[in-house]
This record gives sequence, C-alpha cells and structure tokens, in this order.
Amino acid sequence: MSRQEILGAWHDHLALGLRRSPHTVRAYHKAAERLLTRLDLGTFEAIATLSSGKLRTHLASRRSDGLSNASAARELSALKAFISFARAQAGHEVTEPPRLRGPRLKKGLPRPVTPDDAIALAKTVDDLAADEWVGARDRAVLLLLYGAGLRISEALALKGSALPLGETLTVTGKGNKQRVVPLVPLIREAVSEYVRHCPWPIEPEAPLFRGIKGGPLSQGVVQKATARARKALGLPDTATPHALRHSFATHLLGAGADLRSLQELLGHASLGSTQIYTKVDAASLLETYRSAHPREKD
Repeated sequence: MSRQEILGAWHDHLALGLRRSPHTVRAYHKAAERLLTRLDLGTFEAIATLSSGKLRTHLASRRSDGLSNASAARELSALKAFISFARAQAGHEVTEPPRLRGPRLKKGLPRPVTPDDAIALAKTVDDLAADEWVGARDRAVLLLLYGAGLRISEALALKGSALPLGETLTVTGKGNKQRVVPLVPLIREAVSEYVRHCPWPIEPEAPLFRGIKGGPLSQGVVQKATARARKALGLPDTATPHALRHSFATHLLGAGADLRSLQELLGHASLGSTQIYTKVDAASLLETYRSAHPREKD
C-alpha cells in the first residue's frame, strides 16, 4: 500500500466512518501526512510500531516550527488517533496509541455579551449593510446564534426546506447528530424578513442563507459584518458570532435552566462541555458583587 493509499484510507475513516467535520478531517489528514513524510513511513505496520521516542521527536520538531501549545495538543490528538487506526489496520490486538502527554493548556472562560449588546449587534449589522437584503440576512443569522444557541456552521448549513419556520427547528450538529431547538417569534420574524427581501429563490435543497452572488453564505462574511458592528458599538473584540452562542447558554443558565436541558439545546456530546457555563455564570455574579457591594468600594 502506498503512502497516498494510507492517507486515503485515513481520510475515508474520518469523513465516512466517524463523520468528523470537514475542518477536523483536513487537520487530521495533514497531521498524518506530515508524520509519514518526516519519518518516511510507508506501511500501516511501520506506523503501528512507531516508538514513543520517535513520536516525541517528531512533535518536538513541530514545536520548533513555531507551533503553539493549543496547536501542539491538537496535533498530538490527531496522531494518536492515526496510530490507533494504523494498529487496527495492521491487525494488532491492542490499538491504544502511545501514552504521551500534551502541553498543558489554560482553559479560558467563554466571554458572553449582555442581552442588550447581543440584540444591538444583530440590529447594527442590519443597519450597516450596503443592501437591505444583506442586512436582513446577517441579522437573521446572528439572532439564530443568540436566540437558539446555534453554532455559526449550523446556521449556515440550514436548507430552504427548513421553511416555513415553526416554534421549533431541527438542527444537524457535530457528528451529524440532530437536535430540536425552540424558536422565539423574534427569530422567526427575522428569518421571514430576510426571505422576503432575498433576491435568490429559496429552494428546498439549496442553502437558506445566500452569499452576494447567490452561493452559500460563508462564515467569514458574517464575521466581518459582526466586526464592523462591534466597532460601531464600541464592543470588545470578544464580541464575535460564537460569543452569541456562549451568551445564549450563559443567560439561560442564569435564568434557571438546568445543565442537562442546556446540554441538549447546545448539542454537546458530554455534560462536561456544558459545565463550563456554570463557571461563566459564577464569574458574572462575582463581578456584579464587586461592583455593587458597598464594602468593595471602601
């Protein structure tokens, strides 16, 4: 089997077998390609029997390329998965990868925006747009992120078949897993407004949100529109489209939502991913306490 055949099998395993996202498939494929090239590996058996020392040396050379701690940790995760795959392909009974620790990462808390700022962002992208339909489109997308907790990739993956919107929306998230999220009237009205002004026909199998030339709307376009809006409003650089999803989670938790329900609404595979929002909420409460408590002002 040639090196390209090995990489092809790895790609298919990720994309078709595990149904990983295109971004993950690309990153894991490139990590495997670098390993095979640098260490001149050409068979599954050679990959399967790769020593911890050689893998550590390869990772050290990647760090010398200027890799950050976060990128190095992702590279290690990708290579561990690749070696496990190679061991299975080579017929090894034990497919566990070498035990190597990645660099320690500081887990930063998500930085939500206030409810008023979230709505102001959505309104301002509309106000600043050159075309009425583009403004309506960008407003609808941001309200889906804040009002329904969608990832930007999930909002942009919606098809025309989602129309007409009802009180709930079925969303396909990571791992091709589906979940149902509620839609408040404000979101439904914003999407309907966009559909009324969109110059392109909204067909069932076509993307719901269109780019200026009629193709699928890209994340970069939404991010740039949001950047202009936050600058106009004087908001920090952390006020991004993804921060609106964080805000959705934080505000629901602050209003009394339980973690299990929040996990379902966000489409998290594990409760651990959702629990970070308890820390965000606690941080917000502490900030409120410090700004309001009379002893803090002495």
